[in-house]
Amino acid sequence: MNEFDTNIPIYLQIMNSIKQHIVAGQLKPGDKLASVREQAEAFSVNPNTVQRAYQELEREGVSETRRGTGSFIAEKANLIPDLAAQMAHEVIRKYIEGMSALGFTDAQIVTEVERALEHSRTAQNSGGTH
Repeated sequence: MNEFDTNIPIYLQIMNSIKQHIVAGQLKPGDKLASVREQAEAFSVNPNTVQRAYQELEREGVSETRRGTGSFIAEKANLIPDLAAQMAHEVIRKYIEGMSALGFTDAQIVTEVERALEHSRTAQNSGGTH
């Protein structure tokens, strides 16, 4: 992730990137996060930005700091399903807002989702993409 959305604070985008890695199984509960310095270099941002992201992840219960050893993904039973549900809700909320701004009714939004799902199934069954 080197391209940041200028409308969203960078620390929030870093947090979302880490959360996406957790939900996708690329980071697992108990895994160690990269050091602030390493993460800052990877994202090409100031270490203070990464530090803020890590502090917020800890405040949300997504990570925990172990003195002298670094930050780790929290080992909570419902961490992954809870994160997945939160992230899905946000994606859906943004989609609905965007479609509503285009003038679509609730029924039309549902129809468009059904069409997209059908198109996706058809593409998967034919071995192609979109």
